[in-house]
Amino acid sequence: MTGHLDVAAIRRPRAPGWVWAAALIVAAPLVGAALGETPIPLATVWQALANQLWGAGYPVDPIDKGIIWAYRLPRALVAGACGAGLAISGLILQTLLRNALADPYLLGISAGASTGAVLVAVAGLGATFLPMSVGALLGALAAFALVVGLARLSGGGPTARGAAQIVLAGIAGSQLFNAMTSFIIARSASAEQARGIMFWLLGNLSGVRWDDVWLAVGAVLIAVGSALWHVRALDAFTFGTESAASLGVPVRRVQGVLILATAAATAVLVSITGAIGFVGLVVPHAARFLVGSGHARLVPVSALIGMVFLIAADVIARMLVPGQTLPIGVVTALVGAPAFAIILIRARSAP
Repeated sequence: MTGHLDVAAIRRPRAPGWVWAAALIVAAPLVGAALGETPIPLATVWQALANQLWGAGYPVDPIDKGIIWAYRLPRALVAGACGAGLAISGLILQTLLRNALADPYLLGISAGASTGAVLVAVAGLGATFLPMSVGALLGALAAFALVVGLARLSGGGPTARGAAQIVLAGIAGSQLFNAMTSFIIARSASAEQARGIMFWLLGNLSGVRWDDVWLAVGAVLIAVGSALWHVRALDAFTFGTESAASLGVPVRRVQGVLILATAAATAVLVSITGAIGFVGLVVPHAARFLVGSGHARLVPVSALIGMVFLIAADVIARMLVPGQTLPIGVVTALVGAPAFAIILIRARSAP
């Protein structure tokens, strides 16, 4: 009898992984919309969403509906998209450069986006000609072009044989654009502008709207789609560019496509939310610990962990200090720095 029960338990059907992933993609933003300074029941969140999308006719308080639809839900969706995109970008860079410390900010994209956004805000172009997000995007792309140029002049680059040059070029580019940002703030910004800019530089989701949701989701699709399309190549790059080339991978083309896709996605996300650190650095290591180094599973798991991590960080940022919303970058640093220290210690103690 016991043996029969054991066989039945073994043969019990299990839900495939994509079912759990889909459920998590739906549930995480809803929970993020329910939690906050004033918690709202999850059933109310679902009813407000059903009323807005399908005209279900549930009796929902207009104030709750406005908070959910106009503020919390787009904020949770942007946080989730940003977390997934930054995690995938970090995973791609760590694999291509074979550097455990690589993340989207290695290429100076965050620093360039900050400079572009600050320049637009201080110059006052946002209301008349150039939105702040567009300025941040242009600055991020300029920083990426500078880093690639420096790397190539030094004998490396994103499509060449070595990773050391682009690492050093990224550090140099980040320092240059951070210095430019500080100079612009000190030279031209008023006290009120400086306060708002510094809050944005630490990561800010307070001003996101539905237009930002579609832009962030598009950026994530670029990053995730590029990674999934080149899963086999990423597995080959784990053993180095020479091994990848010997397996028939067009090294230069794949490196160029993946790094350009990563740079574009990260630039868009940073232009929306500001600089958010440690997501692209820590999340890929957590995903490897859970599912190993095969990118067919590593890519979707990294995206899911990044999504949940940043939605949770945003909820904490809104609830940690009563009556005040912290920059989300502060929360990710408080969580990510100790987590990354643990990763480093584990890596050193591993045989």
